[in-house]
Amino acid sequence: MTAPRRMGTENSKTRQVLLDVTERLMLEEGYAAVGIRRVAREADVAPALVLYYFRSLDDLFLAVLRRRGDAEVERVIRLLDGPQPLRALWRVASHPGNALTTEFAALANHRKAIRAELAARAEHYREAQLEALTRRLAEAGTALPTEVSPAVLLMLTNALGRILMMESAMGMTTRHAEALEFVERFLQRYEGAAADG
Repeated sequence: MTAPRRMGTENSKTRQVLLDVTERLMLEEGYAAVGIRRVAREADVAPALVLYYFRSLDDLFLAVLRRRGDAEVERVIRLLDGPQPLRALWRVASHPGNALTTEFAALANHRKAIRAELAARAEHYREAQLEALTRRLAEAGTALPTEVSPAVLLMLTNALGRILMMESAMGMTTRHAEALEFVERFLQRYEGAAADG
């Protein structure tokens, strides 16, 4: 019986550098630019060292997804717990930081392990958002129109924010101003002017 393969520790500085390099490459050039040799070259290490920390390229991608996903859930919950949860939700949904999620969604079309992990994390993320939003709206006494439940509001906000972000990234802006004006009127009605910060 062979001994299990030795792996680098999760809190290693080298491992963090490899994750940082992978994330940067995904954001700057897309997931297709990421390979074991490329990550090693960019991190100034041998390819074998990348494989010491990650058994495969999928494991490297999954580690980036998990690290970013955990941090994002914590960040969003903090934002939604603020005084203007609807504005916070809109900022999260329309923030260009979603570019990494877009790369993972594209990658998931080709890698089953990534697709499964992304779906599970997205479900968890949505439920955490919904729980925080529902709680905060109740605490603030915000009464939405009866036909717009917090779940529907969450879905609409995320969908519109993502579409605007994706289209803007492509250089498409047709009718964006009208949509943004609608969002601002809605936010003004339920939360007033944006608080500083």
